[in-house]
Amino acid sequence: MIVLPGLPRTVKQVIVPPIKCQGIKTKLVKFILSNVSWNGKGRWIEPFLGSGVVLFNVQPERALVNDINPHIIRLYQMIYDGSLSPEEVRKYLTAEGKKLLVSGGDYYYAVRERFNKGGDPLDFIFLNRSCFNGIMRFNSKGEFNVPFCRKPDRFRQAYVTKIVNQISRIRKIMQGKDWAFRVGDWRDVLENVTQDDFVYLDPPYIGRHTDYYQQWSEDDAADLAMLARNLPCGFALSMWKENKYRLNPHIAYYWDGLVERTFTHFYHVGSTENLRNLMEEALLIKPGHEAGKVETTKAAKPVQLAFALHEQAG
Repeated sequence: MIVLPGLPRTVKQVIVPPIKCQGIKTKLVKFILSNVSWNGKGRWIEPFLGSGVVLFNVQPERALVNDINPHIIRLYQMIYDGSLSPEEVRKYLTAEGKKLLVSGGDYYYAVRERFNKGGDPLDFIFLNRSCFNGIMRFNSKGEFNVPFCRKPDRFRQAYVTKIVNQISRIRKIMQGKDWAFRVGDWRDVLENVTQDDFVYLDPPYIGRHTDYYQQWSEDDAADLAMLARNLPCGFALSMWKENKYRLNPHIAYYWDGLVERTFTHFYHVGSTENLRNLMEEALLIKPGHEAGKVETTKAAKPVQLAFALHEQAG
């Protein structure tokens, strides 16, 4: 078995997770992993796991990951401990896909109602991969409320196989590793951090639409900046920096003095041209934990991120 080194690291093929959500870092993984320096001796810590794409590509021996969304954590915990197998997912999606093909939206909404009552991880996968634009959105009651993608043939054999292969890959990555999954407040995860750990922070973007299971306030952002600066270990933060309409003032206000690396890519965020714009993303790194200087990076081609983005008043 090949033992993966720490960071920085060149990633040839990005491991894509089976779950999609807003702000997913699939297209930024190579950029992130090539700009961070970590010896790999401690734990890789993520207080905001999201899709898990960064974790699955770092592949640390030890990890502590958290998300406020219990459905994401439950799914990955079950894959980790073997209580949910790829073949079980294949069988489920094949059967449910046939029902969707016959009944379309009516069946999608029946599954959504069933999920909101019982929270079955298999239903969660079904909804996440057949909802509109892969949006991860819950209402104030914690109910999944994204509409149907209007594709009754969504779960064709090739698509089911793609999802099953994604689950098989991350299951293989998890095997034999010491990973802990938590559901709760991100602040709790930053307790008892050691100097050998590394913390990757991907909080909801302040100044953007953040109805992904939680709201993110100015107070939350201020608390995160204060706690991060007092960590005994290295950390890196992902944050949007600038688009054609405005510069994010939050970076200069809370994160001044950190090493900044940037990546420019294209957001496809709506049906009209005025909603499709270049976005500059920043990776803010604690000094001394950055990799050797690299040039500012630009995506080779437009990155299609499938979710609706809404501006808030600045």
